[in-house]
Amino acid sequence: MYVVESKGGAMSCMLLSLLFLGTWPAILTLLERRGRLPQHTFLDYTITNLLAAVIIAFTFGEFGHTNDGKPNFLIQLSQNNWPSVLFAMVGGVVLCLANLSTQYAWAFVGLSVTEVITASITVVIGTTLNYFLDDKINRAEILFPGVACFLIAVCLGSALHASNAKDNKEKLNKLQGSQVGGNGSISNGSTTISKNDLEYGSSKPEKAKAGTASFLIELESRRSIKVFGRSTVIGLSMCLFSGICFSLFSPAFNLATNDQWNTLDDGVPHLSVYTAFFYFSCSCFVIAIILNITFLYHPAFNLPKSSIKAYLNDWEGRGWAFLAGFLCGFGNGLEFMGGQAAGYAAADAVQALPLVSTFWGILFFGEYRKSSRRTYVFLVGMLSMFIVAVGVLMASSGHRKN
Repeated sequence: MYVVESKGGAMSCMLLSLLFLGTWPAILTLLERRGRLPQHTFLDYTITNLLAAVIIAFTFGEFGHTNDGKPNFLIQLSQNNWPSVLFAMVGGVVLCLANLSTQYAWAFVGLSVTEVITASITVVIGTTLNYFLDDKINRAEILFPGVACFLIAVCLGSALHASNAKDNKEKLNKLQGSQVGGNGSISNGSTTISKNDLEYGSSKPEKAKAGTASFLIELESRRSIKVFGRSTVIGLSMCLFSGICFSLFSPAFNLATNDQWNTLDDGVPHLSVYTAFFYFSCSCFVIAIILNITFLYHPAFNLPKSSIKAYLNDWEGRGWAFLAGFLCGFGNGLEFMGGQAAGYAAADAVQALPLVSTFWGILFFGEYRKSSRRTYVFLVGMLSMFIVAVGVLMASSGHRKN
């Protein structure tokens, strides 16, 4: 079994995890904006997310010499470690609920703001819990100023969202004669363009420039989740729920691998990161399958109904969804590997993933294009706080005693 032991190795895991975890939300957002049903996308994502955990378990979890104190993955499957397994599975359940709800929140409040709010809540609550669970191996005088930076970032993120929403409203008001119906249809004078027209090519409007009112209307016409006319409170509420769930999955995983509450029988070794991650991902997979199959037949937010057959036949964007699952799976695995070595509180530095998500949002989705100076000030302030926070949290890394 391969074990990350050095601070340098732990930080490398965290940085790579940050890149992966900041990228996969952008891919799912891309598919939703292209009109693919989120239920179909999440089912694809879930499959490769589990596959990533299996690959990690049979590689890192089986490499090298094994002993009674540090058994390999396959050996641990037959040991009496069910209390720790249950903690790992609880972590998987709350992570699944968090990921599922953020998938819808991205549509309502945007990729950048969703990631800012959920990541900041995760750090404020989750990092504090992990600090005490890890027996304070991280330097509090460095760790908690980093947490404060995340808290400032969420305030700036909320202000950024309010400012950007105001900018978008002003853009739409300036586009005279255009109206967006509740079913996603667009009327401009005497011509009406429906979502189906755009999908099937019966109407071919010119591609609007990112950041313009026409771009916002064009986006609304083709996306799968219609947000015009809906309160952003829905999206912000989902962000809050997601953040609370995200803040609990890492402490649950911490308990699974380190047994701080002494739930294991004497002589039973602690779960390795790889075994815990396998059970963690299995429970995440099961819950995701149950919920998303339910949403196929009973969709939320007036999405069209679907079916298992329709899902199996929907290959448009499937490769991207599979890639997102791999990125999330390997990103979580690397986060846990780094956390086991340097402390899970320090590993929460990967929650600065809005740095990466915002980059993709600006580059590919035109977020914040042609916005006001006020919005840009909030954007720069928010990103600056994340840059400071990730450096400070990594600087607080400790070393777990074996």
